[in-house]
Amino acid sequence: MSALLLRGARLDTAAELVDLLLRDGRIAAIAPRIDEAVETVDLDGRHVVPGLWDAHVHANQWALALRRFEVGAAESAAEAAAIAARHLPRAEPGQTLVGYGFRDGLWPDAPSRELLDAATGAHPVVLVSGDLHAAWANSAACARYGVAAPTGLVREEQAFALVRELDAVDDAVLDRWVGEAALVAAARGVVGVVDMEMRWSRDAWLRRIAGGQRTLRVEAAVYPQDIARATALRLPSGALVAGGEGLLAVGAAKIITDGSLNTRTAFCADPYAGLDSDAHGLLTVPHEELVEHLRLAQRAGLRPAVHAIGDRANTFALDAFAAVGIRGSIEHAQLLAPEDVPRFAELGVVASVQPEHAMDDRDVAEHYWAGRTERAFPLRALLDAGATLALGSDAPVAPLDPWVAMDAAVTRSRDGRGAWHGEQSITRAEALGASVRSSIAVGEPADLAVLDADPGAHPLRTMPVAATLVEGRFTHRAL
Repeated sequence: MSALLLRGARLDTAAELVDLLLRDGRIAAIAPRIDEAVETVDLDGRHVVPGLWDAHVHANQWALALRRFEVGAAESAAEAAAIAARHLPRAEPGQTLVGYGFRDGLWPDAPSRELLDAATGAHPVVLVSGDLHAAWANSAACARYGVAAPTGLVREEQAFALVRELDAVDDAVLDRWVGEAALVAAARGVVGVVDMEMRWSRDAWLRRIAGGQRTLRVEAAVYPQDIARATALRLPSGALVAGGEGLLAVGAAKIITDGSLNTRTAFCADPYAGLDSDAHGLLTVPHEELVEHLRLAQRAGLRPAVHAIGDRANTFALDAFAAVGIRGSIEHAQLLAPEDVPRFAELGVVASVQPEHAMDDRDVAEHYWAGRTERAFPLRALLDAGATLALGSDAPVAPLDPWVAMDAAVTRSRDGRGAWHGEQSITRAEALGASVRSSIAVGEPADLAVLDADPGAHPLRTMPVAATLVEGRFTHRAL
C-alpha cells in the first residue's frame, strides 16, 4: 500500500488550507489537519487543481517534432527554403533532413520543387506543414520516397503516407523520445493524453509502460483499418488494456472526413475566398461511408471520434451521428453553421476543440473564410447551447500544454493582439473544467497539479506548475 500526505493545500482562493491524504492511487481523505505516519510533503499554501488532460495529441509526431528544425516563422516559400539551407550542415550523410511547422496559406509565393532544390541541392529534404496535412519535398526526397507531385508539395493522404515514412525510427529511440516528451507534458500539469496517432499504438504504449514509462495515462485511438483487430481483441472504448498498469485504455474510433484550413482542404459550404469558385475543400469520406464507419464502431463498442473542420464536414458528421444514434466526439469543429451548434448537445456529441488553433489560424481564416469567422471556434455558443467541450492541442500542431489552450479559450488573444471574436470567450472555470477528468474529492483519482500561482488570477499561458501527480506518484516535482 502506498500513501502520501500533502499538507497545506489551497483548493480555493478564499478557502482555508487543507491536507490531502493520497492512498493507493486515490484521494483517501481531505481535512484541515490529517496526522498519518506516512511520507509528507508541505505545499505551503500552493494551489491544487485536478490533473490536466489533453484530449487530442499525436504522441509520436509531437516527440519527433521536438527534434526537427522549425520553419513555422517563415513568411514565404523562399524564406522556408532558406531556413532549410541553414540547417543542411547538421544533416547526417544520406539522412533525410526534416523541418516542421510551415504554414503557406498566406505566403506571397508558392512552394515548388525547384525553389527547395536551389536551396538544398542533392540532399533529401522534407518540410512538414504545421497542420500535418501537407509536406513539401525537394527532388532528392521525391526520388527517395516516390513523391510524384510536380511541385514536391503533397496534401492529405499523400502527405500522411510520406510522413509515415519519415517516422521510421527505431522503436527504442522513438520510445525514449516519447518518454522525454511525456516528462515535458508532466511539467505543465498533464496527467493524461488522448493519443490520436494514425497507427495501431496500443502495442507501442504497452512496450513503453513495460519499459518503465508511467508518466501519463493514455487513451489510444483506433483507426478504420484496425477496428476489426480491436473487435477481435474485445477492446471497447474505455476498457483498460491488460498489461498497461492501469494507465492505458482504449480510445475512440477515429476517422478523418476532411482536411485543414491552412492546407485549404477543410470541406466548407462556401468556396474559399480568392480561390476558384469550386474550391470548397476536400471531403475525404462520403456520408454513406461515414455512417457505415459509425455503425462498425457501434458494433465494436467503440466511441466514434470524427475529424471535421469545415462547416459542411461538421454538418455531415452530425448527420451521421444522428443516423446511427450513437454518441461520440467531433474533433476540431472549427467552423460551424449556426443551426448545427445546438445539435452537439441534442445528439450527445462532444466538441473536442483546440483553442490555440484559433490563434494560429485567425489571419488565414479572415482571408479564406472572410465574412464567416464569427462562426469559427464558437466555444461560447457551444457551451451556451449545452454542449460538452474537451480541450486539446492536436500536438504538435499546437504545444502540448493545456494552459496554452485554456488561455486561448479565455482570452482569444496572443502576442499582445486584441481578442479575436471575444464574444466566443469562455471563463477560466469553464476552460479548466474542459481540461480535466476528475475532481478533488474523496475517492477520486489522485491525479493532481500543484501550482505556484492562483489559477483564478495568474496569466494562464505562463501558469507555473510546482508538481504533478498521477496515482499519487510525483511525475514532476519542483518544490
